[in-house]
Amino acid sequence: MIPLRDENPTEIVPFVTVLFIGLNVASWILLQGAGTQHALEASVYVFGTVPCEVTGVCARQGLGWGSIFTSMFMHGSWEHLLGNMLFLWVFGNNIEDSMGHFRFVVFYFACGIAAALAHIFLSPASPIPAVGASGAISGVMGAYIVLYPRVRVRTWIPPFFLVDLKAVFLLAYWFLIQLATGVFTFGPEAGEQGGVAVWAHVGGFVAGVLLIRVFEKPRLVEAKRRKVHLSRDEVARLEW
Repeated sequence: MIPLRDENPTEIVPFVTVLFIGLNVASWILLQGAGTQHALEASVYVFGTVPCEVTGVCARQGLGWGSIFTSMFMHGSWEHLLGNMLFLWVFGNNIEDSMGHFRFVVFYFACGIAAALAHIFLSPASPIPAVGASGAISGVMGAYIVLYPRVRVRTWIPPFFLVDLKAVFLLAYWFLIQLATGVFTFGPEAGEQGGVAVWAHVGGFVAGVLLIRVFEKPRLVEAKRRKVHLSRDEVARLEW
């Protein structure tokens, strides 16, 4: 199920969401050579999070703990990048809209860190680099299911079907797939199925669910739920 857009207009310009998308695309092109083999492999091992390097189980060749931040802007393929950026745009603009720009920056990184720590905790000896914005974006999705469960999301079910699904169904389905994959493939490389660190997805999503009540601005959220248009002055006071 691939979300294309939601029926949830924004009050503020989501320029932090756009900035994050721009940084991810720029990192892919400038640091990862747009997927060329040598640049991609080098960037993944330098900027990706390698659990055994963070925990000290193996020799450190990358950035160690610093890679928890840099890995959020690395990707493994064009498909990986574009998929993550689509999810970030569909759900991120409304979460930024619900807490303001600065809070959204902190929230995004907090969810990304929680996702990385969940992966490291469950795969402390893994030598496989983890990259991608999906842990942080999972947190955004967790926040969305709490704030806007009834909003309809235009969803593509390949190859032919376009349907409008409530966010609670789409996002709960996605989360349960991640959780089931992690549980049923638990082993020496916990949650690494087909190169996907699913426990990072689970950790990020849970972090988003738990943290959203700390970061949300109730006045903004209530206005969106009731479809009340705030004045420009009101939005300006609330968005930072």
